[in-house]
Amino acid sequence: MFIDTNYKTKMIKTLEVFTKELASLRTGRANASMLDLVKVDVYGQKMPINQIGTITTPEARTINIQVWDIANVSLVDAAIKKSELGLNPQIDGQLIRLPVPDLSGERRIELKKIVKSTGEKCKVSIRNIRREANDEIKKLLKNKEISEDNEKKFEKIIQDYTDNNIKIIDEKVSNKEKEIMTI
Repeated sequence: MFIDTNYKTKMIKTLEVFTKELASLRTGRANASMLDLVKVDVYGQKMPINQIGTITTPEARTINIQVWDIANVSLVDAAIKKSELGLNPQIDGQLIRLPVPDLSGERRIELKKIVKSTGEKCKVSIRNIRREANDEIKKLLKNKEISEDNEKKFEKIIQDYTDNNIKIIDEKVSNKEKEIMTI
């Protein structure tokens, strides 16, 4: 039925976006996914850094970017400085080193608030998808395409998807907060 495919897929995509946003948040540890949301304006379009060079984390507090085209080094440098990551690139030819400093107590608290806020936005999106699905179910019932029994069954399925996804979001928020507060 339409519920299993369309709305479940929308909820899964919403969770994927949320997971990417969480991964890009800076904790005290170097992580290549921190750069996922940074786009560089090269070749007439905005591209993620991992399509312009190789990203590695040789140490717990360092990210290295080996830029393939030397002409793009300054563009990558500028994009990282413009981002809200608070990192200062060090250029060595085609290699860009990003030392990841320790987080201050204030910044940790600020990041926890950002994580909570991002989680709440994701929950709202999931609930909007649920509302959209329930509206569709009511429309099908009104048009006599489904029975009242099926309406209740489909609404329960959608509610179960919603509850499961919100539980996953809460777990991810909790885990990220622990990661942020770990020194």
